[in-house]
Amino acid sequence: MSTRVALVSGASRGIGAAIARELSAGGLSVVLVARSGAALDALAAQLPGPALALAADLSEPEAAARAVAAAHERFGGLDVLVNNAGATPRGDFLGFSDADWSSGFGLKFFGAVRLCRAAWPALAERGGAIVNIAGIGGRTGSAEFAIGGAVNAALLNLTKALADRGVRDGVRVNAVNPSSIATERTQTRIDAIARERGLDAAAAAAELARTLGVARFGAPEEIARVVAFLVSDAASYMQGAIVDVDGGQTRTL
Repeated sequence: MSTRVALVSGASRGIGAAIARELSAGGLSVVLVARSGAALDALAAQLPGPALALAADLSEPEAAARAVAAAHERFGGLDVLVNNAGATPRGDFLGFSDADWSSGFGLKFFGAVRLCRAAWPALAERGGAIVNIAGIGGRTGSAEFAIGGAVNAALLNLTKALADRGVRDGVRVNAVNPSSIATERTQTRIDAIARERGLDAAAAAAELARTLGVARFGAPEEIARVVAFLVSDAASYMQGAIVDVDGGQTRTL
C-alpha cells in the first residue's frame, strides 16, 4: 500500500505543528499549510518523513484548491485532512465590527469549508478522513468569546453535516475540541492576567487554570495524539464524533 498523505492547515506552530509531527512520525507524508512560509520550511526540515511546505492564506477563496492540487502533484493523492487554521479574537461583543466577524469566520470556518470541498473527491476515492479542530467555545457560550464560540459552533455543525454525507461517500469526519492547551494564545492570556493583577508568570498561569477549572494546561502533543487516532483504522467506526480534549473544563452534556 502506498504511503498515506495528510494535509494539515495552520501547521506552522502550536497544535497544528504538533499534529504534523505526530502524523509524520506515524508514517504519513504531510502537506503543511499556513501563512508563514519560513516557519513551515523549518518544520518540514525537522519532520522524519516526506513533507511539503506551502505558504497560503486560506481565507482567500482559491487557496484551498491550490493546496489540494499541490498535495496531488507532490504525493499523488490525499487521505487525511486536518482543518486547524484560524484564530478568533476575544473581547467585548459590542466592540466587534462587521469586519471582525467576517475575519473570524473567513479563515477558520470558510477556510475549512473550502478545504473540505476541494479535498472531498480525493478523500472519497481513498476512503479518507477529516478532523476539524474546533474548540469548546462552540459548546459553551462566553461573553468574551462571542466570535470564537459562533465560529466553533458552526464548525461543529459542519462536522455533523459532512459526517452524514460521509456515510454515503466513505469519508470519516470527526472533530476535536481543545481547550486549556499550552500554546502561544494561552500564554498571551496568562501574560494579560499577570499585568492586570501584578502576578508573576507562574502565579498567573495557576490563576488562569483555577478560573478555567482544570488541574493543568494540556500540551499540543496531547491533541495531536487524539487526531492521529481519529484518522487511523482504529477509529474506523467513529463518524461525526466530537471529542473534548480540555482537562475536564466542559461540564455540560
